[in-house]
Amino acid sequence: MHARGSLKALGLLTLLLGANAASAQDASEVKIVRTDLGQGLYMLEGQGGNIGVSVGSDGVILIDDQFAPLTPKIEASIREVSDAPIRFVLNTHWHFDHTGGNENLGKGGAVIVAHHNVRTRMEAGGLMEAFNRQIPAAAPAALPVVTFGDDLQLHLNGLRLEAYHVPAAHTDGDSFIFWPEANVLHAGDLYFNGFYPVIDWGSGGHIDGMIAASDRLLAMAKDDTTIIPGHGGLSNKRELQAFRDMLAEVSATMNALVAEGKNLDEIKAAKPTAKFDETWGKGFMQPEPWVEMVYQGVKRQQAGSHSHEGAAAHTH
Repeated sequence: MHARGSLKALGLLTLLLGANAASAQDASEVKIVRTDLGQGLYMLEGQGGNIGVSVGSDGVILIDDQFAPLTPKIEASIREVSDAPIRFVLNTHWHFDHTGGNENLGKGGAVIVAHHNVRTRMEAGGLMEAFNRQIPAAAPAALPVVTFGDDLQLHLNGLRLEAYHVPAAHTDGDSFIFWPEANVLHAGDLYFNGFYPVIDWGSGGHIDGMIAASDRLLAMAKDDTTIIPGHGGLSNKRELQAFRDMLAEVSATMNALVAEGKNLDEIKAAKPTAKFDETWGKGFMQPEPWVEMVYQGVKRQQAGSHSHEGAAAHTH
């Protein structure tokens, strides 16, 4: 796991323990680390999801914004490279460790942008089944005011920003961001670099959707493309390929076990991720809880497909 991986894990843990209270406690200890990616683009690491930044004559664009108590530190880091206003915040999905700063930035005049499902989930709140946590509805100022379906483009700071929705992956509202002229991809939580990803099956997430997302990212990336993962250190196509290959093997094993009718205890006992645990199982998601997370998504999808087949049979 990367050196700052434990900090990313803490950010996820904070999300699940109740974002605002927990993150307020330890925000004072968080350092924002800024990496210059060229052409006015930066990655900010702190607590929660990695932030993408574009600065230039048209203002500042942020991809995600971590937790509300960190907004002053994030803004201070940006001010070291630009004194322009933060004009747009694009959320890669609805989770608090990526949208927690929305209210602060929205009240400050930023236009918040996301996929339609991000606004829907933030507005409703509700139970995050994967962790049995009740997530409150977001404040009105935190909600995206511009929402999109399959894709969106922004033409700012001399670069074209392309945002693409990926269905049923980490959640049902994930987007990744590409700046083609700068050869930089921001994958959001479609990619956890160095450890097992959270797959929020209660929000429509599924391991096979994660694999499909990886395939889209890999098809867009070149060998020298800079990839910002949702969590973990700055990455590249080779590391993303390793992540994709791990997901594919785990998915094949899990889908087969569920199709055989194995229950969760039997699947845990079979240790379907054993060969990957040493490399990928030392982040926030430990091997056994991750097996359960993957299982729940696969089981739900297989049950859904069987019920559709049953309904179709009755109509003939």
